[in-house]
Amino acid sequence: MAIIVKIPQSQIKSAAAITAEPEKVPASRGLPRVLHWYGKLLPALTGVEIVDRLAVIVSFQGKEKLLGVPEVPFSSGEEQARFTRQWISEVLCNSGGLKEIPVKLLPPSIEHLSLTRNHFPVIKSDSFAGLRYLRKLSLDGNNISIIKPFAFRGLPRLRELSIQQTPLDTVAQFAFAGLQNITSIYLSHNKIRKVEAYAFAGTSNLKLLVLTNNPITRIKSNAFSGLSNVERLNFPSGVRILDSDAFNGLDTVGYLKLAFMDLPSLKSGTFRGLTNVKVLSIQESDLGVIDGDAFDGMTNIKFLNILNNKIDAIEFLNFTQEQHLKHVKFQGNHILEIPKPETLFIEVEKLTVVSNHFPCDCNIHTLLQGPLTNGSLGEFLSKNYCISPLEINGLHMNEIHIESIGHCEEEVTRGNLEASKELPSAAIICLSAKRTFLLVIITINIWLS
Repeated sequence: MAIIVKIPQSQIKSAAAITAEPEKVPASRGLPRVLHWYGKLLPALTGVEIVDRLAVIVSFQGKEKLLGVPEVPFSSGEEQARFTRQWISEVLCNSGGLKEIPVKLLPPSIEHLSLTRNHFPVIKSDSFAGLRYLRKLSLDGNNISIIKPFAFRGLPRLRELSIQQTPLDTVAQFAFAGLQNITSIYLSHNKIRKVEAYAFAGTSNLKLLVLTNNPITRIKSNAFSGLSNVERLNFPSGVRILDSDAFNGLDTVGYLKLAFMDLPSLKSGTFRGLTNVKVLSIQESDLGVIDGDAFDGMTNIKFLNILNNKIDAIEFLNFTQEQHLKHVKFQGNHILEIPKPETLFIEVEKLTVVSNHFPCDCNIHTLLQGPLTNGSLGEFLSKNYCISPLEINGLHMNEIHIESIGHCEEEVTRGNLEASKELPSAAIICLSAKRTFLLVIITINIWLS
């Protein structure tokens, strides 16, 4: 009997002691070795009786090596296969038409299992129990639509898991829970629309989580709770809802990127519970309204990048010393409404505010008195732009005459209204350093009762 398998070179070397003059079997990665087994009646160790033994041999490129001659109590085909399986480390069953995971037929010694392009729609709880030596698992190209809670429990040595090119639409609660030693999970090119709470609970040593090329629209509260030591976490474009506490419990991240989102708002508590992040980058997105306390509760962020976003309004922006933010970079954003200075509280080691576009209306005076100028008014004016009015869109702020812009707190009084009865129209000339604009304000006589 023979079967094509892959056997680690280390196991071949460990069997060398049972051969008189062992020959080396080349360890060429990717090339299969052929495993043979033959039943034979041989004397027992006592030399008194005859027993069934199984000679297990591996052949490779014309060379052979004896792996062992175990005693087989019942020399049936099934028993022979069971004894032989202990030398198999890799099983590739791709495009095999499997409708369920054949865990009972798999040798417990395998380290690499590939079941791609088969036909099982559900991964049940404990689907791979007993494969304690498994290090790499590939399930790409199946019609997987459901992953039950604790589907991968009982795999203490698993390092890499790939589930790609499937119709999976939800990363369900506890689906990947309990994978204490896994380092990489690839979930790209699926149909995932949402990640439920505690989907990765207890998966504490994950280094890489890939969710790109999925139509994810919502990330629920506590979706990544339990993850720690993640080196990189990339999300697909098109996220529309970030629940409060979406990143709660996510601890020690190298790079967290949120890009191409289309949000109505950054909700209060969105980043609460996020801690120990080297780079948090929020970029190329429509952030809508930044609600009060959106960034409250996150701590120890080395670099916070808010880059090239559209921001309708900022209700409140609060960065305190207790959060330990080292560098906040606010760059390339288009802000449609200037925040009031009392809504901005920024205490960080370094603040960079460049290449942003702000409305150059009556609120510009409060903007220039607020913390975003970072103590250097001239530098702020030279490195940021006007987005409105239309006539000065795209100009550097230092190209316009700021003092010619009226203050919002200069309210129209009853006396002003009375005086306006005698003046059917008025003209205000706004001069800049390089251009002159004529703004004609037509006033309508208002008769007060």
